[in-house]
Amino acid sequence: MKHISLLGATGSIGTQTLDVIRKHPDHFKLVSMSVGRNIDLALKQVHEFLPNLVSVQTREDYDKLIHDVPSHTKVVYGEEGLVEVATDPKSETLVNAVLGSVGLSPTLAAIKERKAIAIANKETLVTAGHLVTTAAKEFGVPLLPVDSEHSAIFQALNGEKITEVEKLILTASGGSFRERSRNDLKDVTVREALNHPNWSMGAKITIDSATMMNKGLEVIEARWLFDIPYEKIDVVLHKESIIHSMVEYIDGSVIAQLGTPDMRVPIQYALTYPNRLESISNERLNLWELGTLHFSKLDLERYRCMAFAYEAGKIGGTMPTVLNAANEIAVAYFLDNKLSFLQIEAKIEQALERHHAISKPTLEDIVAVDAETRAFIHSSMK
Repeated sequence: MKHISLLGATGSIGTQTLDVIRKHPDHFKLVSMSVGRNIDLALKQVHEFLPNLVSVQTREDYDKLIHDVPSHTKVVYGEEGLVEVATDPKSETLVNAVLGSVGLSPTLAAIKERKAIAIANKETLVTAGHLVTTAAKEFGVPLLPVDSEHSAIFQALNGEKITEVEKLILTASGGSFRERSRNDLKDVTVREALNHPNWSMGAKITIDSATMMNKGLEVIEARWLFDIPYEKIDVVLHKESIIHSMVEYIDGSVIAQLGTPDMRVPIQYALTYPNRLESISNERLNLWELGTLHFSKLDLERYRCMAFAYEAGKIGGTMPTVLNAANEIAVAYFLDNKLSFLQIEAKIEQALERHHAISKPTLEDIVAVDAETRAFIHSSMK
């Protein structure tokens, strides 16, 4: 029985993680969790999974929840609550499925407590990859990827030598607007942007998929997860999302991981590694039903956020922190209909151009730059 702490239980990855736990009650037990603002869903989860500890975002949410949870369940809130869930002594594994850089501090705290980290919160590695990977090595903690692309690479590297890798090849669906030119994007709506053709994801990640920032963040994440330079990380457009990613080796061999577009598969593998359990779904990949798979080269002029990500990653230091923070706020304004789709990348570019990167930032530096970048984007909207 593996005991799980889950950050972000009411989000897309969080609810699918609970699907996996529900499917395999003899293998997994949820002992602590943090939730978002959906208190009604949180209450249902608490009464089903009976965790010992629950963290909510605010004191107001605490007041809503505290009187309706089982008597044995402790309720906490805020950043301190996230850290308390992440470091719960009753768990061996932390699933970090929160959205945004808020996941950084609890992840570092969990590493120090020698928890295995199943990481779906890419912003943690984007903003502070050097701190997270250094801490993981120091405390002997595995970083197990939950993103489908990184899980695919993780599996394709299994048993191989990292020194014999020619390149990592991330696949990208192209998002909601993959069939449109840049000229067609000027007046797209939030509703259109949220209509992803392949995956069921949260709103912010779906918008990031449409701009391709999600893939840009994954490139930076891959650099830290697999200790590979950016020059050896490629992205190819693959609209079916059947090949989740590939690894090319120096002898020309390419190993790919394939599967149906179901996030519960990589989630489950992160929880069971190095073993596997039966599928949570009855759906199987039948290649003869697909017939044809399509691939095309990535155009960095078409997807400018990808270009920003490569540039920020190569500069390093606090530049990826700026990239992520600016994107989070710009996407929030777009979702609130206060910014056009193409203005998302314009705001990110403004933030990157004005920033002078700190080459080896401390956690305090990262927190300060993150806050300053968010304030800049807010002020630029006035």
